[in-house]
Amino acid sequence: MANTFATNQDGRHHQRTPTIPFARTSRHKPRRWPLALRFIKGAIHGAIIVPVLLHAAFAALIVALDHNVKDLGIPASIIPSLSIVVGLMLVFRNQTSYNRFWDGRNYLTVIITSVRNLTRSFLANSHRSPLADRVETDRIIRILIAILYATKNHLRAGWGAEIIPGTAINPSTGNATLTPEYSDLLPRGLYGCDDRGLGLVLQLTFFIEQYIKKGTDNGWFHAPQASQMQVQLNIMVDAYGKMETIRLTPIPVAHLIHQKQVLALFGGILPFALVDQIDYWAIPVVMLVMFTLYGIDAIASQLEDPFGYDRADIKTDFIVEDIRSEISVLLEEWKKAGEQGYEMFVGRRQGAGCGGRGQIDRADHANGPF
Repeated sequence: MANTFATNQDGRHHQRTPTIPFARTSRHKPRRWPLALRFIKGAIHGAIIVPVLLHAAFAALIVALDHNVKDLGIPASIIPSLSIVVGLMLVFRNQTSYNRFWDGRNYLTVIITSVRNLTRSFLANSHRSPLADRVETDRIIRILIAILYATKNHLRAGWGAEIIPGTAINPSTGNATLTPEYSDLLPRGLYGCDDRGLGLVLQLTFFIEQYIKKGTDNGWFHAPQASQMQVQLNIMVDAYGKMETIRLTPIPVAHLIHQKQVLALFGGILPFALVDQIDYWAIPVVMLVMFTLYGIDAIASQLEDPFGYDRADIKTDFIVEDIRSEISVLLEEWKKAGEQGYEMFVGRRQGAGCGGRGQIDRADHANGPF
């Protein structure tokens, strides 16, 4: 069962109770209108309305001049040659942008997979550890979750969460912005180096590496196992670097300039080629053609940076929250299994279920090991 629908007191039917893993990410509102009739939420009409209207006004001017001043028509045979150029440029732009979107989602999955693998290994190998070692494991699992948040915020230029606990620094104003979502997961006393060029993600990976080294020295992990953990950590950092590349490498400005100029040129020539054949109908036809072309260009522009807040971007916030819930359940089950002496996921009374609350909250942090 993917989602549980519930009708609230107002009679609305959008309220849901998460019942599955990735409940937030897979959540979809029922569509009241066909997609072809949507013009606001999720659509790009607002971004293209101005250039489309300008081309329509220019087409109306050409039609009026053609009727009242002189014949301005040109052979329509020029349109196919220009259409090929415009089509090739838009195909290249759209394909490149979607590749960035798809690669960004895959690299995020790589980081999530590494966090899952490391969490499983750390918890499984410290199940019967002394209390002091279990406290350290709890601390490291929280840091693994914090890496997901730090990656998301780093890609959005939301730096500084470790400088002022519970805040992030707005890069444009330099002012603190409240982001309490993961400050409770960071080690107490952590000082950041964002102002010196070191991102929080790389900084947190040092804690993971040190934990693996300590576990090897103390006999928690044997050497081949520790080597595999380091491989997972390296894969995580590699994916993080590739996501940075997507974020920091825009489409070359020369290509963007030329594409905009070619679109404007095509829209400017189109009325001259249509006025003799379809007269006043040239105005709505130009609007429809330019609406299509500018729409494709606007979609590509949104997909170029897939880590933002647009509706078309990757649902990074929901994905990270779902993974936090998943790992929180593992951590709660691990804690209770260690305290009560049973094996994880077995040995409890029937129907008890996994974990407790299934979420690390600030009350945990207040009583935790940091």
